Amino acid sequence: MTRYMATIAYDGTNFAGFQTQNNQRTVQEEIEKVLTKLNSHQSVILQASGRTDSGVHAHGQRIHFDLQGQRDEERLRFALDTQTPSDIAFHEVTQVEEDFHVRFNKHEKIYEYFLENSKVRSPFYRLYRAHFRYNLDEDLMRQALADLIGTHDFTGFTAAGATVEDKVRTITQAELVKLDEESYKFIFRGNGFLYKQVRNMMGTVIKIGNGRMPVSQIKKILESKNRDLAGPTAAPEGLYLKEVIYLD
Repeated sequence: MTRYMATIAYDGTNFAGFQTQNNQRTVQEEIEKVLTKLNSHQSVILQASGRTDSGVHAHGQRIHFDLQGQRDEERLRFALDTQTPSDIAFHEVTQVEEDFHVRFNKHEKIYEYFLENSKVRSPFYRLYRAHFRYNLDEDLMRQALADLIGTHDFTGFTAAGATVEDKVRTITQAELVKLDEESYKFIFRGNGFLYKQVRNMMGTVIKIGNGRMPVSQIKKILESKNRDLAGPTAAPEGLYLKEVIYLD
């Protein structure tokens, strides 16, 4: 068996998330159907660097899988790109060592969150940007983001259902970029993110920007580890897994 890593993108709108689920359309299931076909109809189970939720998008998700024999990397990429549905794209396929694992090899992730801040929601962005109709203070949001940077226990920003015990993560970048008068991009880079962590952080930052929470709330949530003190989980359509960077 030969192990390959692929960099893929997908529009999460019509998926119930990345991971296979019963009677639901998922990214993993669609790709595994094609991989199994290419593997002489012998079942292939892929691994991903992380799981995205329903409605969440990806520019640079990483997966790995094992196939019989050795394949030309570009031909394999082309076959996967053309045989998977149009809301999945294969940007690159490379052969990797047999012990390489997209989830467990040391890496960093970059997430981006797009927010439309307008009185009326644009119909053209409704599937690809979250929407907030009320006033937001950029300075307050930037102050809140600064308090997220560093190594912290992010239990207070984790949704129920998180399976990992160690909730300490390091965030090296939490940045706001104003795209135009009605649009923002938030960038988060770190060595790992917990279940719905980015969306929970965003829900809190938006509340702070709207003046319904003090900037000091971020430190309070981190210290108390109390999810009830954080804001609501922000909408999924604004979130993108931008890049996975391996450090080995």
